[in-house]
Amino acid sequence: MVLELAVLLLFPAAMAYAATSDLVSMTISNRLSLALAVSFFLVAFLIGMPLMDIGRHVLASLVVLVAAFFCFARGWIGGGDAKLAAATALWLGFVHLMDYLLIASFAGGVLTLALLYARKFPLPAPLARQAWIARLHHVDTGIPYGIALAMAGLFVYPETVFMRALA
Repeated sequence: MVLELAVLLLFPAAMAYAATSDLVSMTISNRLSLALAVSFFLVAFLIGMPLMDIGRHVLASLVVLVAAFFCFARGWIGGGDAKLAAATALWLGFVHLMDYLLIASFAGGVLTLALLYARKFPLPAPLARQAWIARLHHVDTGIPYGIALAMAGLFVYPETVFMRALA
């Protein structure tokens, strides 16, 4: 029962929270990324993941962290996005990393193009009164890339070792 709840709730709930938080506030909490990392080790223990496999997942996370912080240093993504991508890679490991990165890139590109296009038009008055929508619509605001990262994570997660452990 504990295993099923952990596998079915922890990662998906964290992804949903990350996407919502980034959409509404343009921030992804460090606590969320830390909670994802800690919960990975808990769930890996619960499913009996071999230590060598845990090490590979950690290495995948470190590779993504280095690459993501390079992107952050260049101003291409936010720091919260970089940490979320690394925490997600910890859960997915190298086996699903390319699928995750490709889906996140595609979804992020679509999201970026859609927001840039929408920003060309004025907001209707009822929407403009909502602070988070007005902020999202402003041309100087970045792109809430955490939405794409979370969506890609949720798309790939059903194929992971964690979901197979429930079968």
